Amino acid sequence: MRYVPICNAEVSRVAVGGNQISGFSHQGDERSKEMTSWFTIDRICDMLNDAEEAGINTLFARSDDHVIGTLSEYWRRGGRIQWFAQITASVFEDARTGDNWQGWLQRSAEAGATALYLHGGLTDYWFANKSFDLFQEFQKLGRANGRAVGYAGHTSSAHQWVRDNVDADFQMCSYYNPTDRTASPHHISHGESWVPEHRDLMAATIATIQKPVVHYKVFAGGNRPIQEAFEFMGGTVRSGDVALFGIFPKDDPDQITTDIELFEKHVEKT
Repeated sequence: MRYVPICNAEVSRVAVGGNQISGFSHQGDERSKEMTSWFTIDRICDMLNDAEEAGINTLFARSDDHVIGTLSEYWRRGGRIQWFAQITASVFEDARTGDNWQGWLQRSAEAGATALYLHGGLTDYWFANKSFDLFQEFQKLGRANGRAVGYAGHTSSAHQWVRDNVDADFQMCSYYNPTDRTASPHHISHGESWVPEHRDLMAATIATIQKPVVHYKVFAGGNRPIQEAFEFMGGTVRSGDVALFGIFPKDDPDQITTDIELFEKHVEKT
């Protein structure tokens, strides 16, 4: 496994995503419930240990009590994977003090996050509503905590604005924009669409970004063919970029090994 620098961190070219352990399947409510039921703390730790053995050293996962508690236990058991924390707001259904992105940014830094990145829904929402001052606030708070700072997003226009206006350490580019986030930044589990043209637009934007790019939703949340996705990545992922894959060992205990082999064949060309 080759590693690339993102700010002061060394990041494996293939990284593990956290949607599955948090129950965001992009395949319907029943599939999401299946994931949250299956992913006990022991199974999450086992998956991360398998990833470590395969050479993966980075997990991208949301900032909430479940992830922070699980990672604390994983590290207590000797795990070494670093955490790039997705910062969002309204984690809880009920209103709680500190349930805002500023609070979760601070808690994530205190919990040991190596990097902090803005949730893609918030990036899309802030950009669409011209809340440009919030990007500057996020950048300032992330820097004040001494962490690498990045921005996820599902639209090429939002990433073009970040590219030109924010001193990000990395950008996380979704290949697809499954739901419109103009009115709300939050995840919507129904009515998602996976339009190939979105991927083409994002690929063209990625080519113009000078900072490292983390490529995510490369398989359209498991809704598009895997082999074709790797072939597309072969012409899109650059030498300093990272590919982010969601893993669900219940479906395939060898998924990590298979994904790395396909990545090396189509992207690393080895």
